[in-house]
Amino acid sequence: MNGMNAAEHVEVRVTQRLNALPDRVFAAWLDPKFAGRWLFATASRPMARVSIDARVGGFFRFAEDENGETPEYSGVYIEVTPPSRLVFTLAIDRQPEEASRVTVEIMPWRGGSEVSLIQERVPVDYARGTEGRWTGMLYGLGVTLEAGPQAVHLERSTRQSTLSKKRSTERL
Repeated sequence: MNGMNAAEHVEVRVTQRLNALPDRVFAAWLDPKFAGRWLFATASRPMARVSIDARVGGFFRFAEDENGETPEYSGVYIEVTPPSRLVFTLAIDRQPEEASRVTVEIMPWRGGSEVSLIQERVPVDYARGTEGRWTGMLYGLGVTLEAGPQAVHLERSTRQSTLSKKRSTERL
């Protein structure tokens, strides 16, 4: 851990309310084309390459091209429970020894959803930036979901085993 001990790590917690039902919110985390527009992306720079194998033990990778360099976000799904819970590891730039654990819970809330996210093992020096980044990403998720059903269709892929046949034919 590069000399850091557990006392130098904290949990980051972020909650966001969205005007989309839990099924749509959950699917937005797992659809590569949709997730690439908001997860680890910015409004002006979607992810250049996205790969998602949304099953327990499956991997994900998000990469952006930035001035010739390619920052990469990757991890392994620990829990995939539609439409309410995702748990995954998260490493940046292929440093699995520094991976943290992210838990996403999606609950119904007043005709929409409430998303609660916890990232564990965040270095203290990065906690504020990490909180701001997740807040921005969840805001981007809401904006992207509100763009309407024409934005992205839930694609058929290897994750169909984790989503019901009904969900795989619905539009986000």
